[in-house]
Amino acid sequence: MTLQHRSVIINSTQVWLEKAVIGLNLCPFAKAVHVRKQIRYVVSDATCEQGLHSDLLRELRCLRDADPNEIDTTLLIHPNVLTDFLDFNDFLDVADTLLEEVDLNGILQIASFHPNYQFAGTKPDDLENYTNRSPYPTLHILREESVTRAVDAFSDTDEIFHKNRETLHKLGITGWQKLFFTK
Repeated sequence: MTLQHRSVIINSTQVWLEKAVIGLNLCPFAKAVHVRKQIRYVVSDATCEQGLHSDLLRELRCLRDADPNEIDTTLLIHPNVLTDFLDFNDFLDVADTLLEEVDLNGILQIASFHPNYQFAGTKPDDLENYTNRSPYPTLHILREESVTRAVDAFSDTDEIFHKNRETLHKLGITGWQKLFFTK
């Protein structure tokens, strides 16, 4: 993958983060790490699950060893593998097992984003799925300690999902598309 192609992938992910995740306040915790430039963006060259597994292991160790003031979270973007959402969803079990194998369960956690993300019990075109729809399949590695601090600072984390659902229903699919296709 060329440096230019990597740059396009990272830029698309940053635009999504800024316009959707932060702009719509889908995750009230994202803005602080973004503003402080504590997000590590990594584009995987993997074309198979084993390659992604290796990249994920490397990034888990990197985040574990990094100074939290420098890197608080990592977005591992993998545009060439697990493009089918069901395969991606199955891989999340592999990712969780890897956390346990390297003794990082309870220290790090993995959240998931995908262009075709679908919550259980929803239809593919249901708007609430868009809260986790990113431009490319992405594994978000977070520090448990940071998540705990953010949750403690927020009055009602259960309300986030309901607020996001309401926000997306008000916005509609046309409004969602306008986020990315207008200047």
